[in-house]
Amino acid sequence: MKLNFKIKRFNELSVTELYKLLRLRSEVFVVEQNCVYQDVDGKDEKALHVLGEVEGKIVAYSRLFKATDYFKNASIGRVAIAKSFRANKWGHELMKASIAGIEAHFGVQPVTISAQLYLKNFYEQHGFQQVSETYLEDDIPHIEMLKS
Repeated sequence: MKLNFKIKRFNELSVTELYKLLRLRSEVFVVEQNCVYQDVDGKDEKALHVLGEVEGKIVAYSRLFKATDYFKNASIGRVAIAKSFRANKWGHELMKASIAGIEAHFGVQPVTISAQLYLKNFYEQHGFQQVSETYLEDDIPHIEMLKS
């Protein structure tokens, strides 16, 4: 089983891809985390969408923003791996693909993320450092992290 990545702009996504990525985001961020929030936030049109697929199923996802579209710096958000595929440690592959996507599309530059606090060590493995106090986002503890 191999995870294959592609990066697409919003207008390049097929209706099926859009449905699958929104379903994955809903499964992870709304249902699994029991968090009622507005996932469809009006920012998807500005984002690059990183799709990780196995046998036609989107099992890994993130979205990328150029500087000033979300944070002052370029940013990565909505990082998600389908629960049934997490044992494969594909979160690391997703972050590598996301960082490479920012560099390929926007150039090498600082990257900011709003990370769930419990994932701090995971993101540190990819060069991110905590740059804020803990804050609540949708009732979940988060920290801002920066990769210089």
